Amino acid sequence: MISRKRVLVTGGAGFIGSHLCERLLSQGHSVLCVDNYFTGTRDNISHLLPHPQFEAIRHDVTFPLYVEVDEIYNMACPASPVHYQFDPVQTTKTSISGAINMLGLAKRVRAKVLQASTSEVYGDPEVHPQPEDYRGSVNPLGPRACYDEGKRCAETLFFDYRRQHNLRIKVARIFNTYGPRMHPNDGRVVSNFIVQALQGNPVTIYGEGTQTRAFCFVDDLVDGLIRLMDTPDEVTGPVNLGNPHEITVRELAERVIALCGDGARLEQRPLPQDDPTRRCPDISLAKRLLGWEPKVPLEEGLRRTVAYFDTRLREGVAEG
Repeated sequence: MISRKRVLVTGGAGFIGSHLCERLLSQGHSVLCVDNYFTGTRDNISHLLPHPQFEAIRHDVTFPLYVEVDEIYNMACPASPVHYQFDPVQTTKTSISGAINMLGLAKRVRAKVLQASTSEVYGDPEVHPQPEDYRGSVNPLGPRACYDEGKRCAETLFFDYRRQHNLRIKVARIFNTYGPRMHPNDGRVVSNFIVQALQGNPVTIYGEGTQTRAFCFVDDLVDGLIRLMDTPDEVTGPVNLGNPHEITVRELAERVIALCGDGARLEQRPLPQDDPTRRCPDISLAKRLLGWEPKVPLEEGLRRTVAYFDTRLREGVAEG
């Protein structure tokens, strides 16, 4: 038997947050979802609203929140370049002020708090694959810095609260994640490629498509987040959560085209500034501390994601 906890998920109507809310409810917990709906949508959580242990509040984490909870997953922040570069000042405020407010809440109610950090803290890495003790190569003046440096500062705040206030913290560094409920216009490669291929448009790759990424299905990531939250207090992280198997962007595009079966063609565009050429996690720490590694094969995950977008696009056409 597990003890029922009241769990706050900020960014709970987002792509990853909504899956996390769903999993926590299935484990018997009471879930409070907080979101300002900038990139999250009520559609992502509409199936959860009738659940007696689920509550959703519209709130921006840059403002304090006064609730009683046992655990906090701080997931709130736009995570794709299209969205976080739309209002870079607000993005930085969301990471930093949001972290301060959630840490303050955790301190007041003596809750355990997890920060959703990112592989972007490694920048365009010079070490490969990236272990948690690698300090990164980030351009603090570039167009991605609002997200990269905001998350780095959030990590600093978490560890300072740990040292200064003995707060129970966890920090997860999330690598490329994909799956159902991704935002169709988030500019990230998996959703981009699938939507383009399903609509019969050219599938766009940047440069030669030789840059690599490692893609983790959302169900696996959620499992890792919960396992990290459930570790003893002395386990703080940061812990990399991602898939250690690399694939080139071009190969990913070709796999998506094959799954969508529309005969879409590839189209090359110039590389954006500060786009990392390689990104792949060293997950040996997650294996050792959490007993965790991804289980969903890329082919299966892509098939489930294509099916989701195909349904949504058809609904969009029908509604129109």
